[in-house]
Amino acid sequence: MSIHSDVEPDSETGGTAHAAAFMNSYLDSLTLVERLHRLLLDVIKDEFERLGMLEINAVQALLLFNVGDNEVTAGELKTRGYYQGSNVSYNLKKLVDTGFMHHQRSEIDRRSVRVSLTPKGREVRKIVGQLFATHAAGLMGKGVLDHKGIDDITTSLRRVERYWTEQIRYIY
Repeated sequence: MSIHSDVEPDSETGGTAHAAAFMNSYLDSLTLVERLHRLLLDVIKDEFERLGMLEINAVQALLLFNVGDNEVTAGELKTRGYYQGSNVSYNLKKLVDTGFMHHQRSEIDRRSVRVSLTPKGREVRKIVGQLFATHAAGLMGKGVLDHKGIDDITTSLRRVERYWTEQIRYIY
């Protein structure tokens, strides 16, 4: 996804200078969120390469971290926000085949498969958790963010998430 800042505000915004400035800031924010997600995956990938763990990719490691101690279906991975990619079934199959996840068919609905972490998957989750703990300590220790700063970012991002969710619901 590439977001261009040459997009003009439409008639709904009134085309004012204030609306144009807000539009540019909004587009900058979208670009930053996209770039941060890619950087997060690069940081995770680099950590696993440093550890010599090459059988798992960053998307799969993040998925294992997010699943944690839960037992979920493939559909729940997206609805709970554990997985943002488009190829859930591919990554689940790879994680099961490489021994990072268990899978079991539901007794009630044979079409449904529930997945959970194996001990090997829990080890990956622990590595990612330690990496994130190191980042959190570094952000605070170097004065990049304090508790209020991260809370403000999170609050703002949750508001955008709610707004977008409402837009999707409105469409349907």
